[in-house]
This record gives sequence, C-alpha cells and structure tokens, in this order.
Amino acid sequence: MTSSSRISSSWQRWWRGWQHFDWSLLLVTTGLTIFASVVIASTQYSQEATPYGWNHIFLGVIGVGLALALARVRYEVYLQWRWVIYALVNASLLAVIFIGTSGLGAQRWITIFGFNVQPSEFAKVGLIITLAANLQGLRSITLLNLIQVLAIAAVPWALVFLQPDLGTSLVFGAITLGMLYWANVNPGWLVLMISPLVAAIIFHFSIPIWLVWSVGMGLIAWFTLPWRLFSTVTATAINLISGKLGEVFWGLLKDYQKDRLILFLDPDKDPLGGGYHLIQSRIAIGAGQLWGRGLHQGTQTQLNFIPEQHTDFIFSAVGEEWGFVGAIAVLTAYWFICLRLVLIAQNAKDNFGSLLAIGVFSMLIFQVVVNIGMTIGLAPVTGIPLPWMSYGRSALITNFLAVGIVESVANHRSRFKFF
Repeated sequence: MTSSSRISSSWQRWWRGWQHFDWSLLLVTTGLTIFASVVIASTQYSQEATPYGWNHIFLGVIGVGLALALARVRYEVYLQWRWVIYALVNASLLAVIFIGTSGLGAQRWITIFGFNVQPSEFAKVGLIITLAANLQGLRSITLLNLIQVLAIAAVPWALVFLQPDLGTSLVFGAITLGMLYWANVNPGWLVLMISPLVAAIIFHFSIPIWLVWSVGMGLIAWFTLPWRLFSTVTATAINLISGKLGEVFWGLLKDYQKDRLILFLDPDKDPLGGGYHLIQSRIAIGAGQLWGRGLHQGTQTQLNFIPEQHTDFIFSAVGEEWGFVGAIAVLTAYWFICLRLVLIAQNAKDNFGSLLAIGVFSMLIFQVVVNIGMTIGLAPVTGIPLPWMSYGRSALITNFLAVGIVESVANHRSRFKFF
C-alpha cells in the first residue's frame, strides 16, 4: 500500500466517526452563536471596551469542539454512568450552597480558577441523561414508576430552587414533563401534576373559575387513576386548598421574584423599578420596526436603557437593531433546531436515544418561549437565558454539550436517512 493510500485510508476511518452526523443542526447553532456575538458586541458599543462578543465566539469554538467530540462517543455509555452523573449533579448543586458565590440576589456560582461556573446549567443535561436512562426500559408507566421519576427530578430541582433560582427550576420541570409525555405517561396524570399550581394562580383571579377547575380535576382523576372515589376526592381537595398553599409558597419567594411575577401583567405600576426592564425592552423591540435601526444604531441599546442587555434581554437588541426581519430569522433558526431534534428523536434506534433528544428539545423550547415572551411582555422576568444568544459561559457550553449528545444519537442511529 502506498503512502498516499495509507493516508487516504486513515482519513476515511477518522471521518467515519461522523458518518451520520446531523451537520445542519450544528451549523444553525453555530450560526446563532456567531450572530449573537455580533449583537452582544453591539450592546457594549457605547460602554468601556468589554470583550463579551469575542468571549462568546471563543466559548462557541470550544462548544463546537465538545459537540463534535461527544458525537463520536456512543450515547449508550451514559446508561452505565447515569447514577454517577446524577451524583455529580447533586454534589455540585450542594457545593453551591456551602461555597458558592453570590450575585444578583442569589447564590448560583462556584469560582474555579478565577471563573464563575454555574452548576445548575450543567445539571440540566445531567437530569436529561438520568431521566432518559430510567424511562427507557419501561414499556408502560405505572403510578409507582411516575413517583420514582418525580423523586429523581425533585432532588436537583429543590437544590436549585433553594439557591434561589426560580427560572432554572422551571426549566427542570419542563424537561421532566416533556420526557414523561414522550414516554407515554397518561396525559391526565400530567395535567393533575401541574393542576395545583394552576389552581393557585386561578384562585387569585376568579373564585368561580377556580371551583370549576377543581371539579374538572376531580373528573380527570376519576377517569385516569385507580381507586376512583378516593382519587377524585383527593384531587378535588388538593386543588381546593391550593389557594392557601399558593400563599404559603408565595411567602417563600424573594421580593424581586414576586415583582417579576406580578409586574409583567402591568409593568407601568412600577416603571422605574420592577417594571423598568419590561417597558424598555418593549420600546426597543417596537422601535426596530421592519428592518431595524441598524447595527450600533439602536438608541435603547446604545444608551444602555436596558441593564444587562447582553444576557437575558439580548432579544430586545435583535428587535431594535435588526427589526422584525431579524427577529423572525432568529425564531426560524430555533424552529429549525427544534424540528431536527424531533426528527432525531423519531428516528433514534432505541428509547434511550429518543428520550435524550426530547429532553434537550423540552429544555430548549421552554427557554426560548419564556425568554422571548418576557422581552415582549407576555411572560414574567425569570432570568432564563436565550440559548446560544445570551452571554453566559456555563449556559453556552451546556447548550453545545446537549447538542453533542443529540448528535451522538443521530450519528449512531440505524443506517437510514431522514430529510
């Protein structure tokens, strides 16, 4: 064999590691990261020279490298390490409580070699792996199985909620619900799971609707749960007392969290306080009109009317400087990413791979909907970052790790193609 033939053969064996790689998924996520670096740099244009844009690009390069490396690893290996991963997740979240760094009213970071690392971001991927491993072998989900899965999710959820980090704890809930639905859990059970929260909210707006809701939950329990009479009475009672329970949990929230949950309904009640971000964000997005004011030309963005715009409120900068067209382009990119994730889940060779893809899908779509919703005044400010767009080291690396795991599912599927 000639030298050139050996080189060609080695190259083919090396390249075979990505033979079924979904390049379009990685391309779009990389494109979002590059575009985000431009927008992030724009938000810092009128301030002191801060290399947020370049840092975002640098971390994006690292993230792409990690995604490519993970795609070559067979995702089945996570089955063997699921409890180790789960233990590391909870240990890191516990470490935040004892040795964490505080900021913005919460204790969420651990300082490692001078960098602040947010374990709750990486815990999202850890939870997805653990839940997928525990759901993949179940042909049908019984109530006992459901309780076991909820218990697994409850530990990291509680540790994150205590930081306090309400936004990330909501993401954990979305991941759990999405994966349970994909695992064919009875939809009625999922409705009953979230019914107390809904009832607590309705109670403060309309008591008649709250009563109708409680009776409706009792009917769902009658048709979906065993021990019909007991289950119906219990479900109805839980929803009836949820108004008072809601007041108890409301008292556990910090003042800034209460403001975020209330003021999105009417931010003009406190225009210089809790409603300030929402008002300025809506002004910025509306000012962009169809084509936007142009890069470095947005008044709200350049004059720093929106604090910390390069993180949670990055979409308002897109709306102001790139307009409706730019905002739709970003939304289309997220739609495409979600489409690829669902297709990979549908075409995975086993339940474990399918659940991994749906877990990542649930994580991303919830964050996108809530983040963009809060920038346009349709959702409360929860501190949830916009995937690949918001500046944040831990969040960006986590998103690429998640993509790498899903790419492994696509890369090691059965040998057939899908569009």
